[in-house]
Amino acid sequence: MPAFLRLVMIEHSVFALPFAYIAALTAMFQETGSISWWRLLLVTVAMVGLRTFAMAANRIIDREIDARNPRTAGRELVTGAVSVRSAWTGALVAVVFFLGAAALLNPLCLALAPIAVIPMVVYPYGKRFTNFPHAILGFAQAMGPVGAWLAVTGSWSWDAVILGLAVGVWIGGFDLIFACQDVAADRAHGVKSTPARFGIPAALYGARVCHAITAALLVWYALATHAGVFFWAGLTIVGCAFLYEHSIVKPRDLSRLNRAFFTVNGFIGIALFGCALLDLLVRGLGL
Repeated sequence: MPAFLRLVMIEHSVFALPFAYIAALTAMFQETGSISWWRLLLVTVAMVGLRTFAMAANRIIDREIDARNPRTAGRELVTGAVSVRSAWTGALVAVVFFLGAAALLNPLCLALAPIAVIPMVVYPYGKRFTNFPHAILGFAQAMGPVGAWLAVTGSWSWDAVILGLAVGVWIGGFDLIFACQDVAADRAHGVKSTPARFGIPAALYGARVCHAITAALLVWYALATHAGVFFWAGLTIVGCAFLYEHSIVKPRDLSRLNRAFFTVNGFIGIALFGCALLDLLVRGLGL
């Protein structure tokens, strides 16, 4: 079990969960004015289940590519710490938890759940046929806030779509940064990515554009949901974090890339969630 959890990097749920919680809690505020802890638990199970499936599938599908890349050659499926059979077993258990949570939420969530699984499997194959696999990852992650809103209301919301787009563009942007460290290996082995095709400077510029669009979408979401002062404070923090992230990663200096990818982006999700939660509580969200 510990090796499987390392395989799927369970701690990286911090990137997607905060935004799902923002969507779910905002929907609860608008629907009933109070938190449904049962629904919030089911949203958590669904998000972690789907992400665990996605990561396991990614590692299984990419294990031969990982074996040829010095950075990823130590991953559990490459070294044999986790067998392919065990990885598939863990992935199937995770997707069962996801589907089970969706079924307990409402019929619409269950009906749409299989659709959410598709891009999770398509993404790892994307680097074999497109220079923009980061966009597929962004699309997959954009479904999180939309699904969380549907989990609470059982109905469509364009506000959730705005937040989902913000999350998708944000994650696609920082995946552009992350992919810069694999340019040499990707080019050597025919793995497709934006940095491998267009170069690191172009990829970092694209990431800046993505994060500027993310900030604009978050402002749009704040206006659409009539957010209060604490949410706007959170957006200010996010904007400063973006500026810091892009100041420490340079085309000729990727030494602080992991700090930009893991530390800063993890901070962004947690900080914005904290501010959004405080804002909703101040505005009357009941516990």
